[in-house]
Amino acid sequence: MKKLTDKQREPVDTCATYLKNKAPYLKYDRYLAQGFPIATGVIEGACCHLVKDRMDITGAKWRMTNAEAVLHLRALCSSNDFDEYWDFHEACEYKRNHQKCYANGKVRPATLQHLFTGRCHLKIIK
Repeated sequence: MKKLTDKQREPVDTCATYLKNKAPYLKYDRYLAQGFPIATGVIEGACCHLVKDRMDITGAKWRMTNAEAVLHLRALCSSNDFDEYWDFHEACEYKRNHQKCYANGKVRPATLQHLFTGRCHLKIIK
């Protein structure tokens, strides 16, 4: 067996420590028996579908915040959770922007001013 210097052993020791620390999670035989995927193909496919197919459009340029928002929406649509999310979103928007305007059943014009400042809340059509 070839003797390694301490410097040469460093990456090997790092890898061994990582695997030792993750041993409780590396029960692939059990996962396979339960029908769980253990390969990265499922993750790579999801990344391609959710991210690459949308972000890699020719000529498209993305800011990080805009790209993140679009990817959140794609994930919601792909998981069939968009309708439930949208109900939640509308309830939060109402509470944040409108609930105090209609307190006690009265419309308070001074508090409605923010509604006419050019904000637009559109529901995304699938």
